Amino acid sequence: MQWFIDLGFTGLFIGSFLAATILPFGSEALLVTLVANDFPVAELVLIATLGNVLGSLLNYVIGFYGGDYLVHRVLRISEPSYEKAQQRFQKWGLWSLLFAWVPIIGDPLTVVAGALKVKIIWFIVLVSFGKLARYMVVAYGAVQLQS
Repeated sequence: MQWFIDLGFTGLFIGSFLAATILPFGSEALLVTLVANDFPVAELVLIATLGNVLGSLLNYVIGFYGGDYLVHRVLRISEPSYEKAQQRFQKWGLWSLLFAWVPIIGDPLTVVAGALKVKIIWFIVLVSFGKLARYMVVAYGAVQLQS
């Protein structure tokens, strides 16, 4: 984690990108640490959001073009997780993408959105809104802890 911190904005972007993929990485602690080190909060939130949305976009592309091999073998999304994401998506439709930031369920949701060929504009708008809101709340909490 120290490597990401030492890289500052670049580290946050990379960490946020990786956190949106199936890799077990969380970007919230990194964001909080950078806030505590007096990095500009607005820039941190925007960079974290951009990296995280682009990571989700990678998941979408894999779902769109990749088929079962990439979804299950490369991303290692289990069949039960994938089916649960499909059920959530069928129940809530596009609005479920607002929760793409939620650990464990968010990554499969973005893959399923790609596999179901959701219009890319709706994907980007809804995923971005949810992830931006999450990072704003995390950053606000970090600022409050400093006060």
